[in-house]
Amino acid sequence: MRRAAAPGCPVVVKVGSSSLTGSAGLDGDAMRRVVGEISALRRSGRPAVLVTSGAVAAGLPVLGLARRSADIPALQVAAAVGQGRLMEAYARLFGDQGLVAGQVLLTRDVLHNRDQYLHAKEALDRMLRLGVVPIVNENDTVVVDELRLGDNDRLAAMVAHLVGAGMLVILTDTDGLFSVDPRLDQAAELLTVVRHNDGVLEGIADGGTGPLGSGGVATKVAAARMAAWSGIPTVIAGSRVEGVVAAAVDGEEVGTWVQPRPSSLSARRLWIAFGMVPAGGVEVDGGAAEALIRNGRSLLSIGVTDVSGDFRSGSAVEVLDPAGTQIGKGRVSLDAAEVRASMGRHSSEAGGVVIHRDDLVVLAVPG
Repeated sequence: MRRAAAPGCPVVVKVGSSSLTGSAGLDGDAMRRVVGEISALRRSGRPAVLVTSGAVAAGLPVLGLARRSADIPALQVAAAVGQGRLMEAYARLFGDQGLVAGQVLLTRDVLHNRDQYLHAKEALDRMLRLGVVPIVNENDTVVVDELRLGDNDRLAAMVAHLVGAGMLVILTDTDGLFSVDPRLDQAAELLTVVRHNDGVLEGIADGGTGPLGSGGVATKVAAARMAAWSGIPTVIAGSRVEGVVAAAVDGEEVGTWVQPRPSSLSARRLWIAFGMVPAGGVEVDGGAAEALIRNGRSLLSIGVTDVSGDFRSGSAVEVLDPAGTQIGKGRVSLDAAEVRASMGRHSSEAGGVVIHRDDLVVLAVPG
């Protein structure tokens, strides 16, 4: 089931704070190891993008703080102080390898706006063509939501979409995904190969985070599933394994391989599914859920049972089944007030189509 990354396609490598830092801030040896992995990819003819955490962790010791706190302004200050130190270290280490690194700070708003989304794609593509190693991070100084969620894993999946990656490699402080938390159960088994929609992924509990990190197992699973919708395989592996990135890219048995979908969504549908920020949600009845999942129908007013949020026409909303589980995401043709007024009524006497099938991405798999 494993395979090498598609020839000529970029490889996106994501590394988290726990793999880059220690109690005293940035770990020079750990950063040197990551840079060596990326440089080896470049020498083998594979362009690479590095999505890195570490800005907050790098800034905390400078401010005399031992660990992350729940104080958002303090985290923003730590990010502002640490981002420069993080990039300076990367620029120096890549320079030692004869490579030029370039900083790319992204926000959720940039990816939400279609024009900016395309501009970000063009910028990354141009950097890769010029031989620059893009170093991507969230703009933690201003993005409050992302500081709370620790979403650099999902950001890496979005970057993989943007550059048409042949593989996403997520480096972490464990050897991959396990059946249960290996820190709590010695019987935990490494999951070497899983499909993106395997039920076993649903049962993997979020193992929590260390004092310097903000992500966890759940965000890595979510990132792998996002990449899967682009047809991009993901390998989740230990950052301290020598040559781990090269091994993953060559299709060797390392870490956890997450098998992608056999076909990918169009670029526009990927943007709707993962680039747009949902402004609300619509709950549908069982019949509508079935029609959306199995038959690829548009969502009509008659199938809507509840509305959340105050969205406008053209906004992205989540589509929920009667149990409240998200089954899709789409751009609405009506604003929230119009949907509320027309829900449960036939489209011929109400507002009409709520989400046209061309603007709807069904994320649920038929049972």
